[in-house]
Amino acid sequence: MTETNVKTQKFILKLFPEIMVKGSSAKKQMVQQLYSNLQTLLSRIDEQIAIRKFSDKIEVVTPLDALEEVRNTLLHTPGIEQVLEALQFDQMDSLDKIKEKVCETVAPTIEGKSFVVRAKRTGSHPFNSSEMERVIGGYTLAHSNAAGVDLHNPEETVRIELINNQLNIITDKHMGLGGFPIGTQGDVLSLMSGGFDSTVASYLTMKRGIKTHFIFFNLGGAAHEIGVKQVSLYLWSRYGASHPVQFVTVPFDTVIEEIFRSTAETYMGVTLKRLMLMAAEKIANEMGIDALVTGESVAQVSSQTLRNLALIDQVTNKLVLRPLATFNKPEIIDIATRIGTRYFAENMPEYCGVISKNPIIHGSYKRMGKEAKRFNYEVLDKAVQDAVSLDIRDIVDDVSQSAPVEVINDLGSGDYTIIDIRTDAPCIEAECKSIQIPFHKLKTEFKKLPQDREYLLYCDKGIMSQLHAQYLRDSENRENVRVYRP
Repeated sequence: MTETNVKTQKFILKLFPEIMVKGSSAKKQMVQQLYSNLQTLLSRIDEQIAIRKFSDKIEVVTPLDALEEVRNTLLHTPGIEQVLEALQFDQMDSLDKIKEKVCETVAPTIEGKSFVVRAKRTGSHPFNSSEMERVIGGYTLAHSNAAGVDLHNPEETVRIELINNQLNIITDKHMGLGGFPIGTQGDVLSLMSGGFDSTVASYLTMKRGIKTHFIFFNLGGAAHEIGVKQVSLYLWSRYGASHPVQFVTVPFDTVIEEIFRSTAETYMGVTLKRLMLMAAEKIANEMGIDALVTGESVAQVSSQTLRNLALIDQVTNKLVLRPLATFNKPEIIDIATRIGTRYFAENMPEYCGVISKNPIIHGSYKRMGKEAKRFNYEVLDKAVQDAVSLDIRDIVDDVSQSAPVEVINDLGSGDYTIIDIRTDAPCIEAECKSIQIPFHKLKTEFKKLPQDREYLLYCDKGIMSQLHAQYLRDSENRENVRVYRP
């Protein structure tokens, strides 16, 4: 990149600090994994995107027409601490060339403002970083309309990096996701209900570099399964798409029936959690996975006291990770809001689970043993045997095949109303009437619309629209809903 009007943009990716303090072998392996993950993710956007790996950073150069998508991908990729946007200039072999290019580039930004120059230098040069800062700062002050230089509290900081004769002028700086690259810390199986806790717990394991698979215990609700598939797909697409994972559905309705038949009411909640761990362990064994993840938080509900958690963990030899163990609910909701799962959790279809009457808070090991003996474990074995494992990339096709929702590609002369369910884009322009209802409001707002019309749901890739159309048909009995894919 040698001119300011070039058609590419450079990103400089700073690595998560914990990567940088690892031993040389572990650090090398993590940097290589992040590099491989970025190759997988960015090649899906544009094969012209160039990626270069260094010992302490990774550089990405992308065509401008892919800029927004690339930036969004980088900001949600585990392992990246900072994303720096830079203009790159080559053949900067003298301090005179450098100071002129920096001034030319940043003058509009610092007009009327105080500024300071911060420089980093790599390679052999007849000047050091401090001299660069002084010379460039003085020249820029003299040849721009900046208010002045302020070394301590500047309104603008001009950041530059000089690598041999290549000059990078940092134009923007974003905080990345941090954490370790996915693929460096093994696999886990996350118990996913689709609510606040399980989605945030899964996000935290993904952020820590763990390849996170999902297991869902279906307690009898098709709509709930669709909702959980939807939020799992969202989490994977946004934070873990460098590695394919499995979504496992275990039919648990017969297990619920057996709990009601065999278990004292006060122990039903703890028993359900124990049976879920037992089933998850069996499936994790088949997948070669050593650890399970739950969204439990100490004392949040009766089954999550320390004693009851200990009773639950009795049934498994797997490591059980509880990332939210010491989090309170407002903290969990704040994270869910930030990562984009709050709307899913708030609109998750209701389901009928096991609600203990006067649930035990401090369970007895002896009593739990007696309750456990009354349960018919053939029912649990049959549920595990009937479990369905699905590549998460096939979720939309799976939902469509179970009860197909017609896809309209050509509006033709049909009398349709398009509902744009995206949350962060202007309403789609179409030949027929179009309205915008974000997906998280669809459940409540759709019923307010005239039901004598035909509606087409629209989103960018057809994934969310397919799932929501399926939900409206299955749980709301709305037959006047289809999907629009132009």
